[in-house]
Amino acid sequence: MDKKNTPEKKRRLSLAAILFCAALAAGLLGLIFVPKQDYSALEKRYLAKDPVLTAETLFDGSFGDDFEEYLSDHFAGRSFFVGCYSYYSLLLGNNGANGVYCGQDGYLINEPVSPEDSILTRNMAALTALAENTGLPTTLIAVPSTGYIYSDKLPALHEEYRDNLYFSEIYAAIQGTGLELIDLRDTFLSQKDDVQLYYRTDHHWTTEAAYLAYQALCVQLGLEPLGREAFTIETVSGFKGTTSASSGFYLTAADDIQVWHNQALDGHITLEIWEGEDCETYDTLYFEENAQGDDQYTLFLDGNHSLQYIYNDSADGGTLLLVQDSFAHCPTPFLAAHYEKIVIVDPRYYKLPISQLAREEGADAILIVYGIDNLCTDTDVPFIQ
Repeated sequence: MDKKNTPEKKRRLSLAAILFCAALAAGLLGLIFVPKQDYSALEKRYLAKDPVLTAETLFDGSFGDDFEEYLSDHFAGRSFFVGCYSYYSLLLGNNGANGVYCGQDGYLINEPVSPEDSILTRNMAALTALAENTGLPTTLIAVPSTGYIYSDKLPALHEEYRDNLYFSEIYAAIQGTGLELIDLRDTFLSQKDDVQLYYRTDHHWTTEAAYLAYQALCVQLGLEPLGREAFTIETVSGFKGTTSASSGFYLTAADDIQVWHNQALDGHITLEIWEGEDCETYDTLYFEENAQGDDQYTLFLDGNHSLQYIYNDSADGGTLLLVQDSFAHCPTPFLAAHYEKIVIVDPRYYKLPISQLAREEGADAILIVYGIDNLCTDTDVPFIQ
């Protein structure tokens, strides 16, 4: 008898075929009958919408791409399988998954960015043009990357973090301009063993790190920084950030977020959040109810918005224009004690000339706060001019 076609082998092949078809059928039934979600809390992102079939989308190929993305986002048990794949990759000897290194002491660290050479040059030209066009004292805080500061937490094999090169390019770009740089590298490297400067599950700096930056900024601006005794510190537990979400390492221990309340400002602060012509007004800078939601980092200033105003009726005066990405959300409440008005603008959403906004708001000084990775990759920075 031909051993290749024994009854036992036929039974095994039949069983494998049945299991394969059953898995396909289960996946199809799950796709049809399992309720669809618009948002993934674990991945902290919106999922693909139903693809639209038209003659145009069919023939230009976009329907196929949209349908493939839809299937990827909505198959039953997706989050479970994403997590399994990440840990499976780790067991195979990979250093991480989905652009995230799995480091020591529970640190999940984004791989270094690989920017186009022209982006940082173009962005620095926009920042220096802002300083020159307004004639105002302008300060840049470029926040170093987690991987550069916590290089000792990285796996043995990793790509190079080029923060030193980027800072050299920044220094070269600001020579002879009105833009001043606050360089936090040495401060952070000297403090990293004593203070947790970055979250383990998120790319942002912690409140402790933001306070160190605030102290350095006050020295630069000639302000008297508030001491730690001025704040009541509250700890919010259970924070898992976007790095954890994108990596698939869902079993990583959660972080704590510190909220530093300056009680001297109670009753004196007004926050306006503008989106187009719509404005919402609040009497707080901390949205602690957001700490119970999917995006806990938005407890600072309610997260990303195109334009915000902070008014402090107990301040002696002064208007600060703050140009920022999300790294500014945490230290901004410290600055609220020093200015009667802070105008916060995010170039990712605000598309009008910011130099014009500075003139209209009567700004006395400009502060720019950006993570170094964003400064090297963000294509919206030219709107700053």
